[in-house]
Amino acid sequence: MARSSSNSTDPPRFFSSSKSTTITARHHRRTAVAAAAAAVTMALEQSLFLDSAIRDWVLIPILVVMILVGVLRHNVISLLNSPPKSIAAPALREQRVMARSSALRQNYFQLPPSSFQSRKAFLTEALSNGSYLQPKDKEEKEGPKNPFEPAGGMDGMMDGMKKQMVMMIPQTLIMGWINFFFSGFVLLKLPFPLTLRFKVMLQRGIETPDLDVTWVSSLSWYFLTLFGLNAVYRLVLGDDNAADGTRDMAAMSGAAAPMQGMMNPTAPGQAPDFEKLHLAERDNLELVGLEDSKTRWIGDGIEDRVLALYA
Repeated sequence: MARSSSNSTDPPRFFSSSKSTTITARHHRRTAVAAAAAAVTMALEQSLFLDSAIRDWVLIPILVVMILVGVLRHNVISLLNSPPKSIAAPALREQRVMARSSALRQNYFQLPPSSFQSRKAFLTEALSNGSYLQPKDKEEKEGPKNPFEPAGGMDGMMDGMKKQMVMMIPQTLIMGWINFFFSGFVLLKLPFPLTLRFKVMLQRGIETPDLDVTWVSSLSWYFLTLFGLNAVYRLVLGDDNAADGTRDMAAMSGAAAPMQGMMNPTAPGQAPDFEKLHLAERDNLELVGLEDSKTRWIGDGIEDRVLALYA
């Protein structure tokens, strides 16, 4: 009985041993395949070596030229900026009274009711009778304005054209210089992996579909410096600088005109009618601080609140 029991238990032990041996063999095979793939990958990654002369005569010169052109463009645009025109006192008064009324509407709850009512009555009367408007005789002497003239005048339009030319011409020349002298150069390799979608952006001018995405061509290096040097310009020239490369692309693609139209919705040659604006501001001011308003003076009941705080 003991022999039969031992014979009955031998096949399971033999089957378990063969199964573990098979699993171990598969594991070793997978490890060997992974090691071979890693070795092949490392060999492929190390198969492309760049000459140090490319770094010294292509990579660094393009970077230095882009920085110097940005600084030069900033200085040229600063020289082309015309001094701001002075505003006449009557024109300034009719603008400032609206700002004063708007500030009163937004902060009326900070004032005592008596002080607010006196200011409200004064500004309402001033906006109604037009005492802050420009004299009409001065506008009649100047004559009617040309409806086809830009809102900023011809001087403003010429200044804008000069600035666009200063922005566009250097970048066009630099792009032609890179295409003529450094076309097809591979300059550097990025230290982090990227997807295939970045291949078109980073390898412009290189007709090698099997090249790794992390390699950067000369033309792509130009675009990277064009958009990536803005932080350097802000550090060297300040926040309000004219060396930003994104303005060049906006000017080249024609995006500057729609943006200016959004910023200045006034039609060309059409000056704002301050008489209508004053009347509209008066109507808005009359609706503020009414008795049925839920907003009260900030100092209303301050005595009771202080006593309750220290009671």
